[in-house]
Amino acid sequence: MEIPILEMRQITKEFPGVRALDNVTFSVKRGEIHCLVGENGAGKSTLMKVLSGVYPYGSYSGEILIDGQPQRFFGIADSERVGIGIIYQELALVPELTVYENIFLGHEISRNGVIDWNETIRRADEMLRKVRLDVNPAAKIRDLGVGKQQLVEIAKALSREVKILILDEPTAALNENDSENLLNLLRELRDHGVTCILISHKLKEVLSVADTVTVLRDGKTVCTLDAHKGEVSEQALIRNMVGREIANIYPPRNHQISDEVMLELRNWTVYSPELGRYLLRDVNLQVRKGEIVGLAGLMGAGRTELALSLFGNAPGYRISGELWLKGRKRAFRHPREAIAAGLAYVSEDRKAKGLVLIQDVRQNITLANLQALAQNGVINRNAEIQVAEGYRKSLNIKTPTIEQQVVNLSGGNQQKVCLGKWLFVRPDVLILDEPTRGIDVGAKYEIYQLMNRLVEEGMSIIMISSELPEVLGMSDRIYVVSGGRIKGELPVAAATQEKIMELAVDY
Repeated sequence: MEIPILEMRQITKEFPGVRALDNVTFSVKRGEIHCLVGENGAGKSTLMKVLSGVYPYGSYSGEILIDGQPQRFFGIADSERVGIGIIYQELALVPELTVYENIFLGHEISRNGVIDWNETIRRADEMLRKVRLDVNPAAKIRDLGVGKQQLVEIAKALSREVKILILDEPTAALNENDSENLLNLLRELRDHGVTCILISHKLKEVLSVADTVTVLRDGKTVCTLDAHKGEVSEQALIRNMVGREIANIYPPRNHQISDEVMLELRNWTVYSPELGRYLLRDVNLQVRKGEIVGLAGLMGAGRTELALSLFGNAPGYRISGELWLKGRKRAFRHPREAIAAGLAYVSEDRKAKGLVLIQDVRQNITLANLQALAQNGVINRNAEIQVAEGYRKSLNIKTPTIEQQVVNLSGGNQQKVCLGKWLFVRPDVLILDEPTRGIDVGAKYEIYQLMNRLVEEGMSIIMISSELPEVLGMSDRIYVVSGGRIKGELPVAAATQEKIMELAVDY
C-alpha cells in the first residue's frame, strides 16, 4: 500500500475559550486533488495553518508526517523546505513590485551575492507559462486583475518546487471564467504530479475537481469520501457539513409585496473623476416594500459603484439623475445622511470595509448607531450590551462572548456581525453586496432565512450577487447590469441563468 504524501494525526489546537481542532485526522494521497470542506469555524483554515507552520510545532498537539517521515515545522520556511506551499484568500503579493519580483520574493536567484535579474525574468516567464498566464513578467502586480494575481501566486509556489499546494478559497473573489480557468489549472497540476489541497465553500467546484473530500465539523473529522467510488454528492456534503438535511438551500418565502415604491432611481448617471470615465449611465429602477430585488452582472459592470453612489457617495463621484426614497427626492452627501433617511449598505468586503476587526462583537454591532445608545454624549454600556446580546441570539452568532474580537470569528459569523450592525440602524431599504461571499452552506441558509424574515416584516432589499443560482433563488425581480447600464429587467419566474448571461455580456 502506497504511503500517503501527507498524514496529520490527532491534531488538537486550542485558542482562548475555544478548541478549534479536536483530534483531527487527515490523510492525502500523492497526486490527487483533496478538498477540505466544512462550515465556517469548522477548523479548515486552522488545520492548514498548522500544516504550513503558521502555527508552529509546540502550539498544538498531534503529529505531521510527509512521505511517512515525522515533521516539526517552527515556521513557514520549514514547511516550504519540504515542498508545502499555501495560497490564502487574501493574496500575499506586493502591488508595487513586478510579476517576476513577486514570484521570486524571498528566494531570489543570485550569483556571488548579486541578484541575477536576467535569469529571474527567464525563470519567471517559465513559471507563467506553466500556469498559462500570458502577461509581461515586468508588469506591476497592481495592474493585474484578481484572477491573474491568483495565478501569479500559484506561479510563485511552483517556483519553490512545491509538492503539496494548499489553496484556501481561491475562487472567492473570481468571476466564473477565472474560476473555471483556475480549476482547469489544478487538474493540469494534478496530472503533472502536484498534490493539491483545496478549501472551498462552493460545492459545485468541489464536485467538479475532487478526487477525495474530507469534511470537518466543529473542529473534528466527520468523514472522508472517495469521489471515484460515487460517495461524493451535494446532499452528502451538506448533510455531513451541517449535521442535518437541507433539502432546498433557498428557503421558501411567504410574503406580500406592496405596491408602495420605497426606492426609485431616474436616469441615475455616475462619473468617476479619478478614473476619468462614466461608471453608470441612465439607470432607472424601482424597489417596492417587502421586495428582494437582485442585481446581476459580471465583475466591473457597475453594481457596487451603484450601491456606493446611493449610500452617501463616499468615493466622490459626480452624479446626475434623481434618487427617490420613501416618496421623497433625496441627495445624500455622506453615508450618515443615508442612514438617517433609512438606507443601509452591507459592503462586499467585510474585513476591510464592513468591520473593525480588532474591536469586539459588541462594539462592531453598535458602531453605526451609537447615538441611539448615548445619553448626554456618553454611551450607555448596559444598553449596548443588551443590543449586542440581542443580535447575537437572533442572528445565531457563534461566539463565546460579545467581548470576543471579531478577527477571531469565522467568516460566516463575521458576516452576521456585519448584518447586525446595519440592522441596528433599522433601515427601510437594505443593500446587500455579495452577502454570502466566502461563507459555508449552513451560514448561507441562515442568512437567506433572515432576508426572508426581513422582507416579511416590510423591509426592502437590494441584493448584489455574482452567483446566479443565488440571484434566481432569492430575488422577486432581477435587474441585469452590463457596461454601467441596466440591460434588462426580469421577473424571477421568467428568469434563467442563460437569459441573465445573455443580458450581462457587454458586446
